[in-house]
Parts: sequence; structure tokens; C-alpha cells
Amino acid sequence: MMIAGPRHPGNDIDVYLAPLIENLTKLWIEGVDVYNANVQQSFRLRAMIFCTINDFPAYGNLSGYSVKGHHACPICEKNTSYIQLKHGKKIMYTRHQRFLKPYHPYRRMKKAFNGTSEIDSPPKPLAGHEVFDRVKDIITMFGKTQKKDGSDKNIWKKRSIFFDLPYWSDLHVQHCLDVMHVEKNVCDSLIETLLNIKDKTKDGLKCHQDLAEMGIRQQLHIVSQVHRMYLPPACHTMSTTEKKVFVIVLKMLKSHKDTLQISRALYPSMS
Repeated sequence: MMIAGPRHPGNDIDVYLAPLIENLTKLWIEGVDVYNANVQQSFRLRAMIFCTINDFPAYGNLSGYSVKGHHACPICEKNTSYIQLKHGKKIMYTRHQRFLKPYHPYRRMKKAFNGTSEIDSPPKPLAGHEVFDRVKDIITMFGKTQKKDGSDKNIWKKRSIFFDLPYWSDLHVQHCLDVMHVEKNVCDSLIETLLNIKDKTKDGLKCHQDLAEMGIRQQLHIVSQVHRMYLPPACHTMSTTEKKVFVIVLKMLKSHKDTLQISRALYPSMS
């Protein structure tokens, strides 16, 4: 479905989804008659949504959860562990080791993370009916012109239109993240940091200042010298020659991938 306009509708996506939800409700309750040409007879077809697949911002638009700010994790909710960076001004989410197995070695690695070990168990994801209990009394108001009340601290912003489906509250997993979007964003950040691209790298002056503020990674703290500051190189820092070799290898890999795709298209029997 095409959504007109230069900007995405945000939380107003439910307005566009209303006809779809109406048809899906009919498909679940009544079904539609479909002709099977193979056996030459009709049958009643019913259908349901297994889950939605989207990136993280769209997750917030579809589910009604606020995926920005201090409580951006829909599993941890108000127990989301975060740090407001003093110099970078961004929010950093920590304690991801909670989701590992109880005796995983990463739980004891202090220096590699935020300087503390992790012993807590992971939070329990919400079931569908638990989500519905949180949003059932929310009055949803659509439209970009609606003024938001600054006193509203509810991390659930609306009752999703998907709850109009009779079975939606019974689904344990309602929304899934698209791996393609996640891996692209992570890959972009890694490449930009490795090549030290200006205004794109994640390893800048403010990052080193925040490390000192947090009291971790002492080897990367800023060294003050006469009339200037020295940023110690990280383990991933590459010289100009190494960067050139890195780019050449990336081009070779891309060329090899393109060649392989063309060959498979011409010769489908290729393994």
C-alpha cells in the first residue's frame, strides 16, 4: 500500500491500516470462498497475521510504544538500563549481558563493558494480553495538529489498531525486527568508525570525554599536552595505508558478489 506524502504518518499509521484490519477481521471470522483449480472445487479460506516485520521506529508506530528516550526497550520498559552521556548528549543503553545465559563469560567481563559484572536475570517479555492491559484505556487522538501534553509520561502512546483483530491479544510475539535494517545500520557505523569518516565516526572527542566521565577504558582517556589534546588510538585504529587496503578489499568483495549473482542467474544449476 502506498502512503502519499513526503513524510511518514508516524503514529497516525492506524488511519491507513483501518481498511486492511477490516478485511483481515473478515478473513478470520467469516473467511472467503476460494476456488482450487487443482481439485476443481471451492473451499472457505481464512487467514491471520502471524506478526509484523519492521525496523525499530516502525515498531513504535505500529505497537504504540515509545521507542525513544530513557525507556526505549519494549521488553524492559521502565526497567531499561540507560546512561545519559554528559558530553555526547546521547542516551546509551547498558547491561545487555542480562540476556545471556546465567554463567556466560561475558557476564563477568567488566573492562569490556561498563565496568561492572552482571548477575541479574533478563526481564520477561510481555504477553499479548499484558500489552493489551496497558493500552486498553488509552484514548487515541490522530492528527499532526494535536498538541501533546508535556505531563504525559506514559511510555505506551496509543492502543494499536491491531487489537481490533480478535486474536491479536493472544499472540505472544506481535512485532518482529527486520534483520536487514539492523545489520545495515550496524555495518554503516562500523565502516564509518574504522575509516574515521568525519562527522560519522563513533570514536570522536566527545566519546573519549564520556569514557573518562564513566571511569572506564583508561587507556583511551584524553591526554592533555601543551596547547593541544591527544586522543589515544583505539585497537581498531588504522593507518592511511591500511584504510586504502581495506577499501580495495571491500571493492573486490563487492565485485566478486556481483559476478557470482550474475553467474547464478545465467546458470541456475550452479551450487
